[in-house]
Amino acid sequence: MHIDADHPALADGRLSGRRLLVADDDAGLRGGVVELLASLELEILEAESGPGALEVLEGARVHAALLDLHMPGESLPGLGGLEVLTALHEAARAGRAQLPCILYSADLTPDLESRARTAGALAVLHKPVDPAVLRREVLRALTEGRLGA
Repeated sequence: MHIDADHPALADGRLSGRRLLVADDDAGLRGGVVELLASLELEILEAESGPGALEVLEGARVHAALLDLHMPGESLPGLGGLEVLTALHEAARAGRAQLPCILYSADLTPDLESRARTAGALAVLHKPVDPAVLRREVLRALTEGRLGA
């Protein structure tokens, strides 16, 4: 039994039709996250880079995002989760709805965590992430969607 098995959103179908973007340059890890979250019955969209994440977000309605803080990219090196989050908040200031974002990294430092929270991350997690914690934070992002919590 998962820690979130009794979550009201699972019982009443509130997650039906919800979309989560998972952006991580590590295909194996990204696939593991998708597999872990499959039981939530979400539509999960994937991106392997920061530019890819922004492209997905431009083309699809997404309700929350899980972003790797470090995603090297060939076209725009250094466009990782923090930069994607910053771009999303700039778009929100221009009238677009704010997107609850969870950022995670294996190389998390106190400074990076502080910068992510200041930029508006709903949660900042250290890889490897405890599966129960990841599921709980994704559920929180999809149901509460409060930024900066």
